[in-house]
Amino acid sequence: MWESLGPLAAGPWIYAAVALSVLLDVFLPVLPSGVLVITAATAAAAGSGAATGRVPHEVPDILALILSAATASLLGDLAAYRLAWRGGKRLDRAIGRSRRLTVAQERLGEALSRGGGALVVLARFAPAGRSVVSFCAGAAHRRARDFVPWSALAGLSWAAYSVALGYFGARWLGPTWLATGVSVAALIGAGAAAGFLVRRRPVQGGA
Repeated sequence: MWESLGPLAAGPWIYAAVALSVLLDVFLPVLPSGVLVITAATAAAAGSGAATGRVPHEVPDILALILSAATASLLGDLAAYRLAWRGGKRLDRAIGRSRRLTVAQERLGEALSRGGGALVVLARFAPAGRSVVSFCAGAAHRRARDFVPWSALAGLSWAAYSVALGYFGARWLGPTWLATGVSVAALIGAGAAAGFLVRRRPVQGGA
């Protein structure tokens, strides 16, 4: 079955589907964008012969998937960032009513003010972490030059990791649904670990 899906994964529609899903899940975190990225990578690997150890000309399809997902991730972050920037006092009050969002805003502000954005990258893997970080950065009016480079790195890291899971899962386990399931489980595991680390990160003063 994956052999028949492989050529489809090389079509231009798959990049649009991946990009749209990743772009929108900053607003709708329930969208399974990571699952779609992994599935597309597994199908592309099946069509390219990666599962048998060969690396033919179709491999750029894998790179195109990474580029599509990473670009859409950055654009979605920027959209949420700008929306929150213009949200005004209503959004500030909404964040103030949520202890989780208030703490996240403080942690993000501290990280960016120190010139480090590891929290932005880490939160990209955590469930809904991308949404919290992007909206909090905009609501706090953090400078774009402090936020955007880290958002781009976060999107690229997440996209490369997700595509690699699908690609190497197909190569090691064969282009099967088992490979996809194991890859998705690895992505969920990384998200759980990232969420734990984000929650454990100490706050040393506000932003």
